[in-house]
Amino acid sequence: MSRPAPRRFTVLDKTLITPHMLRVTLGGEGMQTFPADQAGTYIKLMFTREDGTPFMRTYTVRAQRDDAIDVDVVLHEDGGPAAQWADSAAAGDTIEIGGPGPRKRVDDSADWFLLAGDMTALPAISDNLENLPAHARGHAVIEVLSEADIQPLDAPEGIELHWVVNEHPGEDSEALPDAVRTIDWQDGRPAVWAACEFSAMRQLRHYFKTERAVAKSDLYVSSYWKLGLNEERHKSAKQEDAEQSG
Repeated sequence: MSRPAPRRFTVLDKTLITPHMLRVTLGGEGMQTFPADQAGTYIKLMFTREDGTPFMRTYTVRAQRDDAIDVDVVLHEDGGPAAQWADSAAAGDTIEIGGPGPRKRVDDSADWFLLAGDMTALPAISDNLENLPAHARGHAVIEVLSEADIQPLDAPEGIELHWVVNEHPGEDSEALPDAVRTIDWQDGRPAVWAACEFSAMRQLRHYFKTERAVAKSDLYVSSYWKLGLNEERHKSAKQEDAEQSG
C-alpha cells in the first residue's frame, strides 16, 4: 500500500506545558483528509536543508480533535531542527506532515502494566495511560529534565507514577534503567512498554528480556533518539542493533 501524500498543516497555537515541553496545535487544510482517532500514532514533520535536501523528524500525535491535532515537542539547549522550528513557529506558519503511522499501545488484557520512557516518549506514554482500563494496575516510570517538567497525567488509580529527574539524558543513561529496576515486579502477565534514548533502551531491553524473561509478545521497547546522532544516523544504529540483538 502506498503512503498517503504529505498534508499541509497550519500552526494554530502554541502552549508551554512545562519548561521543556512545548505543545504545538496544528490544523488547517491538512485536517480535511487526516484520519480520525489518531492520538498516539506517529507523524513525520517535513523540513528542507539549506541545500534543498528534504528530511523528516518523527513525533507523536498527542491529542486530536475535529479541527486540530496537538504535537508535544521537547525543548533543550542543543535542540534539533524540529525543536528549533517549534520554538520559533508562529500562528499562521505552515508545515508539511507525513503519516500517520501505526500507534504502539500495550495489550490491555495483561494482568499488570509497566511503562517507562523519557520526555520524548511522554506523549506516547500519556496516550497509553489514558487508554488503559480503569482497573489497570502497575507502574509508569518517566524521566524528565527537571522537577518543573513533571506534569499531571490521566492514569488509572492503580497505576503508580514515578518521576526521575535527569538533567543530562543520554550522557547519564543509567538513571531511567536504575529506577525501573527498583520497581516491585508483580504477579501475573505484564505488558511492558518502554521508549527512550538508545543506550538506556539497551539496558532496559536486557533487563526485561534476560532478567525478567518478559515474553516477546508482551514487550515493546524502542529507542527514540541516540545522543550525538541525528534521526537518519539513529535509524541506521537502530537497524544495526536490531540485527545484532535478534
